[in-house]
Amino acid sequence: MSAGSQLIGPTVGRDFGAGRKLARDDQPIRIGPRSAIVLTLASVAGLMMFVWPLLVRVEPQSMQHGRDAPFIFIGILPILIIVVLAELAEGGMDAKALAMLGVLSAVNAALRPLGAGTAGVETVFFMLVLAGRVFGPGFGFVLGCTSLFASALLTAGVGPWLPFQMLCSAWIGMGAGLLPRRVRGKAEIAMLVGYGIVVAYLFGFLMNLWFWPFITGAEVDYYSGHISYVPGAPVLDNLHRFVMFTVLTSTAGWDTGRAITNAVAILVVGPAILTTLRRAVRRASFGLPGTFAPTARRTSG
Repeated sequence: MSAGSQLIGPTVGRDFGAGRKLARDDQPIRIGPRSAIVLTLASVAGLMMFVWPLLVRVEPQSMQHGRDAPFIFIGILPILIIVVLAELAEGGMDAKALAMLGVLSAVNAALRPLGAGTAGVETVFFMLVLAGRVFGPGFGFVLGCTSLFASALLTAGVGPWLPFQMLCSAWIGMGAGLLPRRVRGKAEIAMLVGYGIVVAYLFGFLMNLWFWPFITGAEVDYYSGHISYVPGAPVLDNLHRFVMFTVLTSTAGWDTGRAITNAVAILVVGPAILTTLRRAVRRASFGLPGTFAPTARRTSG
């Protein structure tokens, strides 16, 4: 005698294939409203940490943020925790994403000593750009902070500059995630190369700004104008002096070396890394929760 019976068994939802296509073509880790608010407020507050000397009168000193840097660092840590918790609460980041965050942070920390900033050669930013591109702005923001913090511990690069480096790197990762999503192929690589060049100069610009108002005797022999900060001077006047300081002291050297490194790395290994990261996204099914549906099975007896 034979009889047909139906058993209920767990399977992944029937729209899983469509979900895979969505994960391939869109951000696998979407940023939610709460995360967007936190990132916006954190970015505004972080920008004020750089530009406040231009808005008020400060006196040059030798400490160069040595006193307030620990407090800035302490302020960054809760922001990272809030961003991660907001992403977890909104479903944008799960255990798989956190594991990927740890792996990529370790990779970036291991890559940075290869260049160590010599002549502007920085090997940490190209991976940050590529990861932010694939995983989205929220992931890129947190990855920028964790990567620079981990690499600082590895290279003994902890100092008053570290919180500012972490913020700048966070913005680089976040900006990569905000680039147009539909661009693919050679156009995407060209876009990322251009972005890597731009952020290389912006990183140097901001990292000069964090200490420039606090140094004395910034004048150079080959420029007749003044490039030192003047306490109490109009904002535009000090901003002009700062731009000239950056152009004369770092743009042609450190910043250009960083830009070349980013461009060459993204151009040479960018396509392979993007493919690898997107394959990891598809296999791990980021942002696609498993579903259970009934399946029919026939048994004979």
